[in-house]
Amino acid sequence: MFIVDVRTPQEFSEGSLKGAVNIPLAEISGKLNEFKDKKEIFVFCRSGGRSSAATELLKENGITNVKDGGGIENARKILNQ
Repeated sequence: MFIVDVRTPQEFSEGSLKGAVNIPLAEISGKLNEFKDKKEIFVFCRSGGRSSAATELLKENGITNVKDGGGIENARKILNQ
């Protein structure tokens, strides 16, 4: 699973989920190729707003194997972290 933290680099540096990579929401459009070959994508942010926007952006670009984990606490529960 490709776990993506769409928060800012500063937020990411303050702590994230195990195995997550940081691709801020503002950078997703320019990094779509990083998502194309992934079997399962899981995105999250601080409270759910940016992860929802990231999910929609990816889907609009033909990347449909994405799950919106919402905020970090919700994502932590979903992933059992």
